[in-house]
Amino acid sequence: MRVVLAEDLYLLREGLTRLLEAHGFTIAAAVETGPQLLAALLEHRPDVAVVDVRLPPTLTDEGLQAALAARRQIPGLPVLVLSQHVQQLYARELLADGSGGIGYLLKDRVFNAGQFIDAVHRVASGGTAMDPDVIAKLLQSRSCSEPLQRLSPRERDVLELMAEGCSNSAISARLGISDGAVAKHIANIFTKLELAPADDANRRVLAVLAHLNGAPSQAL
Repeated sequence: MRVVLAEDLYLLREGLTRLLEAHGFTIAAAVETGPQLLAALLEHRPDVAVVDVRLPPTLTDEGLQAALAARRQIPGLPVLVLSQHVQQLYARELLADGSGGIGYLLKDRVFNAGQFIDAVHRVASGGTAMDPDVIAKLLQSRSCSEPLQRLSPRERDVLELMAEGCSNSAISARLGISDGAVAKHIANIFTKLELAPADDANRRVLAVLAHLNGAPSQAL
């Protein structure tokens, strides 16, 4: 699996490179500025981009904007954003095109290699990997659409864990309910969000995006 990595701090960039390579990824490019990132993404068209939000020359949101520009030219390009802080605007821009293959992790809340590598794999496969604090900020800042208001509190809990990228078994363990109950809640979520029968992995991503965007699922 080919990765384009963008991080302006040398030690962190080298550390991420070695970590990814140790887990079987190929680093197509490791860059340190926004313009370099956009050029690398368009040239290499990687399986996933791992991107620091703040890159030179402005050290504001160069990394995010380069990734979004690349996604406009390469629809569905998987992007995992790394940030020091939760920025609602950044997260909303990442979610805006209504497609999967997105992640937003806080650097100081990645506690081990397994957690990070799992997130990279989920994003690369078209799923989501959102930090719980990012999810909470997004949900605080908007009112739910009518389809989302149909969800029960437990269904909302399940959907938030889906947004983190949790599997059914992980959701079962986190909520203390059976795998069967999780599957039933997810089926109810699909029905209430009016997601037509399709591949369950795709419907899972669409349900998460509807939840985080606060938009009816039909608009996704």
